[in-house]
Amino acid sequence: MVLFNALYALTLWIEPPVGPYDQKLMWVLVNVCYLAVLVRNRGVNHKDRTILLDRVVADSLLDVGIHALFFLSTVEILSQSSVPLVFYVVYYAMAVVAIPVWNVITRRFVKGYRRRGFNYTSIVIVGTNPTSERLLEQLESDPGYGYKALGFFDTECLDDFRYKDKFLGDIDALAEYSRQSKVDQIFFTRPDTDDTVMKDVVRIADAAGIEFLFVPQIRPTLSRGFMLHNIGARPVLAGRRNPLKNPFNSFVKRAFDVVGSSIFLVTLYPLIYLPIAAVIKLTSPGPVYFRQKRTGYKGQSFDCLKFRTMHVNGGADTRQATADDPRKTKFGTFLRRTSLDELPQFINVWRGEMSIVGPRPHMLKHTEDYSKLIDRYMARHVVKPGITGWAQVNGYRGVTDQLWKMERRVEFDVWYIEHWTFLLDMKIIVRTVLNVFAGEKNAY
Repeated sequence: MVLFNALYALTLWIEPPVGPYDQKLMWVLVNVCYLAVLVRNRGVNHKDRTILLDRVVADSLLDVGIHALFFLSTVEILSQSSVPLVFYVVYYAMAVVAIPVWNVITRRFVKGYRRRGFNYTSIVIVGTNPTSERLLEQLESDPGYGYKALGFFDTECLDDFRYKDKFLGDIDALAEYSRQSKVDQIFFTRPDTDDTVMKDVVRIADAAGIEFLFVPQIRPTLSRGFMLHNIGARPVLAGRRNPLKNPFNSFVKRAFDVVGSSIFLVTLYPLIYLPIAAVIKLTSPGPVYFRQKRTGYKGQSFDCLKFRTMHVNGGADTRQATADDPRKTKFGTFLRRTSLDELPQFINVWRGEMSIVGPRPHMLKHTEDYSKLIDRYMARHVVKPGITGWAQVNGYRGVTDQLWKMERRVEFDVWYIEHWTFLLDMKIIVRTVLNVFAGEKNAY
């Protein structure tokens, strides 16, 4: 709220409005309309210390948009529209820049402060099992999260527990410890069928004014983003978070794909196509485009387009290109190195078969093989495949001659799906362009 008011005061100084308007009323509206931002933020988990900077920026821009919507609508309703448009343009132009920058800077400052041992949350964990071990590893994976684990409590310490040196005692010892030590949160990780122990821990937490957090028993094979739903009074965890199931998010992504691909195909593509097509035709017999059946959205196959980079051969649909592949033409090697061979896929984007950003589509043979070897492989297909993707800008591009390479690619692809934001797409596009100019070492 302070920043919104400061920017408004700065706008009055830069572009003082002229004409009949109620200045006091406008100041009041700036603050009243901020209530809409506060209402929206009720659904945002500000306690999540692991949230990505992309999400911080996206939330900041959404706050500015909500404030603008309510502020401008109210100004119009109250007949204050005599204020010139340039005043609002200056105000919200500064807000679009200043508020995300401020939130990112303050977040980085807080995380840096925590890494120096300040502003931390003291926690204890009830349970000595694999879940509690994984929880501790996550809490301590980045000191910037600001958690300080004091130790573990349980009815007994299991023999194979990896953190025996941090075991502090049983539940009775927890009650005494919570009275004498500064404990901010208790994480409960026991897989109890009898909830007697949980009731005792909740009672201890309530008596000492400590926040109680329940950690469900989720196996490592299901470690992913979960969403909490309610069916009546019964809480249910959804096993995969997919922001693109939201109709608004899906609309934004598709609108960007249509606008972006249309502009590219109308303006730049004809200039690029003509010289590339001419060289392909002059250097090797065969078509300009290489069409290959690949797995797309929801497992449906489609014809993925590329500029042809190889001599026509019979193994194109089953064998990946390698560094010294004799099937490649000299010009084809150049096209692959510069990623120019992928540009016809903007046609696939325009037709709705692909997106500009998403998991790379694989040939049907790879889908058939890897879906049997990698558990979450088919999860990649809950969104449209992309020309570029999160896995590619993180170095997992090109030949997957070893299983672990495809496993890592799938891991990055699923992470992208579960953490999608429009700003993440923009980040991937920028990194892709930079990689093109820097040269792709894995682009064979």
